[in-house]
Amino acid sequence: MAVEARIRELGSRHQSLDQAIQDELRRPAADDLRLRELKRQKLKLKEEMESLRGRAH
Repeated sequence: MAVEARIRELGSRHQSLDQAIQDELRRPAADDLRLRELKRQKLKLKEEMESLRGRAH
C-alpha cells in the first residue's frame, strides 16, 4: 500500500508541474530555462512512477 501512496503523491506533483509548465507557456516572454527545468522534473517524476508501478505488479 505504501507504494500506491507514493505513486499518488508523485502523480500529484506531476500534475502540479504540468500546470506550472502551462502557466509559463502562457506568459508573453516564457523563460526557456525554467521550462526546460520544469519539464526535466516532470519527466523524472514520470520515470519514478513507472518504475514503482513495475515493482508493484
